Amino acid sequence: MTTLPPDASSAPPAGNDNRDVIEWLDSLCAGENQDEVLTMGRLLADLRERGFGMFLFISVLPGFIPIPGAAGVVSGPLSILIGLQLILGLNQPLVPKFVAKRGPKRSTLKRFGNRIAPWLDRLNRMTRHRLEALVYSRPAKAFSGLLIVLLGLLFALPIPFTNYLFAVLLLMFAFTFLERDGGLTLTAWIASTITILGFALLSSGLSDLIGHWLAKLR
Repeated sequence: MTTLPPDASSAPPAGNDNRDVIEWLDSLCAGENQDEVLTMGRLLADLRERGFGMFLFISVLPGFIPIPGAAGVVSGPLSILIGLQLILGLNQPLVPKFVAKRGPKRSTLKRFGNRIAPWLDRLNRMTRHRLEALVYSRPAKAFSGLLIVLLGLLFALPIPFTNYLFAVLLLMFAFTFLERDGGLTLTAWIASTITILGFALLSSGLSDLIGHWLAKLR
């Protein structure tokens, strides 16, 4: 696993950049060549631990496509990969080469940004740098990772009318890493735990769905 080297012309802000998520998303979308592909490797360059947020942010975007089941095929496994790395305590994401070489076009990223603008605006108003131990401490990362893995599993399943629910929850985790916001981490923990327990209690066939999905991966 690896990430590609940064390209100074279109790389995202470095780990000490103080711009908020909407500001640097706008900067990425503002390039002249709207057909240019922003590879995952370039998007993650120099972000260090905040790279988990960027990786998750890009991975979750397909979840806002209103096509049942389609988003989970991409977003679910990538979310699981990110969650497992957090559980292992990695300090920055490791990205498979075939993923690092791919990414959205500028125009696609802009279109998705416009689609989820209301969610981005709400989350952006909620976030600020606070309680960073709840974001980057080893136990906090492991617990966030566990919840992200479980949400990724649910996302990957063909459960009707759940794309937006899981996408928004995972987007909250993305913002916690990008904005170093432990307060939002607490909110994401509570909302995700309630959602996961709710599906476990209400969906009698959930274990069968998970078993079937895992069997297809073998």
